Amino acid sequence: MAASDDLLGRNFFELFELPVRFDIDLQALQQRYHALQSAVHPDRFAAGSDAEKRLAMQQTSHLNEAMQTLKDPVQRAAYLLRLKGLDIKLENETTMDTAFLMQQLELREQLEAIRRAEADDSQLDRLDELGAQVRRDSEQVMAAFSEALDADRLEAAREAVRKLQFLQKAQHEVAQLSAEIEDAIMG
Repeated sequence: MAASDDLLGRNFFELFELPVRFDIDLQALQQRYHALQSAVHPDRFAAGSDAEKRLAMQQTSHLNEAMQTLKDPVQRAAYLLRLKGLDIKLENETTMDTAFLMQQLELREQLEAIRRAEADDSQLDRLDELGAQVRRDSEQVMAAFSEALDADRLEAAREAVRKLQFLQKAQHEVAQLSAEIEDAIMG
């Protein structure tokens, strides 16, 4: 692929030759990214004109943004909603589902209790259980998002994105606390 090809005008799914849907083949995404990255990398145009260098930089930037967006479930979901005409600002979105919010508060309390306890293998076991539950909840919400998007129920899809943000944050917190406890046990 030459730098003159119009990568900038393609949506992120078209760019990677993927179907426009939530469930994507992440391995195919990665392979296509590497192929495109090597084709448009600015180093290939080091001897080119300023315009060619600038275009290569723009295409590389667009390609990197597309990759970051599609590999992250929350960003991919928000992007799909934008393609459907629903502009979603992730930093301003929060769920109003009180039962879900209560579950999230309980999860945070459990994480805090684990954090305060003495670091040992039983704490890691508790974290593994919490992490597994968060993954199951995330899978359910992602399935709900995909179903709502396919049925063009955009507000239901938007609500799923809101919940998915909470769950993604919880996954990060579980992983971070797990690493902290492992360090404390080892160290």
